[in-house]
Amino acid sequence: MAEINGISVPFIPITHSNDLTANKVQNGSESFSSIFEQELDKVKFSNHALKRLESRNIQLGDQDLNKIQDAVNKAEQKGSKDSLVMMNDTAFIVNIPNRTVVTAMPVGESNENVFTNIDSVVFA
Repeated sequence: MAEINGISVPFIPITHSNDLTANKVQNGSESFSSIFEQELDKVKFSNHALKRLESRNIQLGDQDLNKIQDAVNKAEQKGSKDSLVMMNDTAFIVNIPNRTVVTAMPVGESNENVFTNIDSVVFA
């Protein structure tokens, strides 16, 4: 137990050390804010998209996720809002400002192959 102002407490208080800056992790790695920003920049999948991936047996590896991420970055640079990202034989509808995949489908599965309410197409 630690003692603070003469009172025993069951925890050890966190104190500021002169060796560390407020934004640095103890081992000298990236700051919390930069890690947080990196996580925010990653593409997310809506619950609907996750269900579609599962029901349509679409499996994505790290390389696939990186391709989708790059496609979203390109669409964002061009000012897109809702984009159709084509990768191999799979179509992904992505909301670019939210960086969220809304749905996914194999290209040959859709009866009409008509995609509405998009303002761009990116080939990943």
